[in-house]
This record gives sequence, structure tokens and C-alpha cells, in this order.
Amino acid sequence: PTSGIRPDPIPVQCKVILIGSNYLYEVLSHYDEDFSKTFQVKAEFDSEVKQNPETLMDYSRFVATTCKRDQLLPVDRDGVAAVIECGARIAGSSDRMTLRFNEICGLLIEADVLARAEGAAMLTRPHIVRANAQRLRRVSLIADKSLEDVLEGTMVLDTSGSQVGVINGLAVYQFADFSFGRPLRLTAKTFQGKGGVVNIEREARLSGNTHSKGVLITSGFLGDRFARKRPLSLTVTLTIEQSYARIDGDSASLAGLCAILSSLAEIPIRQDLAVTGSISQRGEVQAIGGVNEKIEGFFQVCQARGLTGTQGVVIPATNVRHLMLNPDVVDAARQGLFHI
Repeated sequence: PTSGIRPDPIPVQCKVILIGSNYLYEVLSHYDEDFSKTFQVKAEFDSEVKQNPETLMDYSRFVATTCKRDQLLPVDRDGVAAVIECGARIAGSSDRMTLRFNEICGLLIEADVLARAEGAAMLTRPHIVRANAQRLRRVSLIADKSLEDVLEGTMVLDTSGSQVGVINGLAVYQFADFSFGRPLRLTAKTFQGKGGVVNIEREARLSGNTHSKGVLITSGFLGDRFARKRPLSLTVTLTIEQSYARIDGDSASLAGLCAILSSLAEIPIRQDLAVTGSISQRGEVQAIGGVNEKIEGFFQVCQARGLTGTQGVVIPATNVRHLMLNPDVVDAARQGLFHI
């Protein structure tokens, strides 16, 4: 090969910083033995922070600094509170705030556009709330279509009356930039036999590992409660009706157990309630994820059909601190039209 002019080496002192996920760090550490030698200092960053007077003040300062840096309108006190509430909603907890500041910055920019269109001198709570609502509206087409299916009767779901072996469970649909909750109908049938609990989703290869684990835990609870002295001569078929995609998660295990017990005892379950929660083999109800989206999903169905004052969602007590609900749900609960 021909050799060209080679420059003289230049003395350089620098730091190399890599930013990535824990998964990528584990992959690089596993496949490249020099990686851990080259990058010996590892620091982990949380995506959320607990609320306390100090972090609330820092969050407020971040909002003010962002507005000044990006030449946005200043935010008043109530507007800053609305931004903090949005940060808590993203974090999925009433006592924590998100540190995904890109989303907060985007929210402030969109609110600034709305405020300037009105000729306002400051960003206020209504601007923040409207910007957030418009952001959700732009990406909620799938949620709107699924709600239409329920209201038009394509998806069979009752929000009144009572039935034996039928219960409203709750599911969360997660996408890259949007998540929403929808109720799903769980049914259980019990009859004599030795098949135990048959998970129809698993038999049809539509059950994820965690969902299958939840059904097996339910089977363990039934055996512990009813079959300590003699074998349990029972077959149970448990399924999520009109579900044609893969189902995962154990948050429907409590609803499934309630449906099984209802079918065994021939005691009807209220259809104006939806239930979420996982269960242990001892019968303990455990926390689940996406509690806000699940509550709001059932509320939207009930609201569209007309709130009766008896409808509501049953959640694990350990999920109470995660509640960060939309104002319309809070208002309905305050008026006694919806219950949690």
C-alpha cells in the first residue's frame, strides 16, 4: 500500500463516558473481557426520585431554568404544581417524580405554544393540563378503537348486574409512547374430574410465563385450602374471553381465583366492579403495576355507559400509594359516582 503523510501524535487528555442500559453493560462485560478493565467506574442513575421539600424545590428550579434557557414563558406556582403532578404520573406513584426530563421539557414547550396563542403572560395549570391532554389525544387511537368495541358490543363486557363465574379483570396495553388500561372478562367453569386448573390461554399457547405462573399459584392455593385431607376431584377451565393475542402478567390471578370460587359456590359476582391484583399461595393479595391505567380504563367504559354510583375498581391495598389518577376520575370518586 502507498503511504501518505502521517501527522505527528498530539498529546491529549480526555475522559470517555458511555451511557446505556444495564442490559448493554451486562452484554459488553460478558463478551468483552477488556471492557470492565477499560471502564472501571460504573454509576447507576435512577429514573425517579422521592418527593420531599428538597426535591420539590429542585424540581421547581429545573422548571424555571428550562423556561429561561429555552426562552419560554415563566410558570406560575400552580403551573409548577401541575408539572410536578405530571412527573408523578409518569413515575406511576403519588410520592415520586420522574427524572425523564425530556418528557417534562416537551410538555413545557407545548404548553408555551398554547399560552402564547392565547396571549398569556405566564404558563398556568390549564395550559399544562391541556398540553398533556392533547399529547395523549394524539397517540390514543388504539385506546379509542378498543373503547368503541366495548360500547358497540363487539367486546362483551357487563358493567351492571351479577353473574356466576364471571368477573371483570383489568389489563394494560403498553406501547412505545403510550399505555392504557381496558377491562377484560374472565370466566371460570368447574366440574367433576381430576384435571385441576386448566389455563385455556396456556393450552392455546397464548399465555406468557408470568401469566402461567399466576394460574399455577392459584392452583396451589386451591389445593392448600380444599385438598389437605383428600384429593381434589375437580377440573377448572379458566380463560380470558375474546383475547386473541398473547397475555402476560399475574395481575389477573386474583380475579381468576374469585371467578373459580364463584363458580364452585354458585355465588354471583357483581359486574359493576373490576378486580386487579396478584395472589400468593397463602391467599395474600399482592401489588401490581399500571394501577392508574387500569382504573381509568374501567372508568372510561362506565362513564360512557353512564355512572350509576355503584361502579368501581378493587385494588390491592399496597397499591394505594401509587394512585395518581386523572382529574375526572378523582372528581367522580369525590362525588360518590365511582369507587376505588
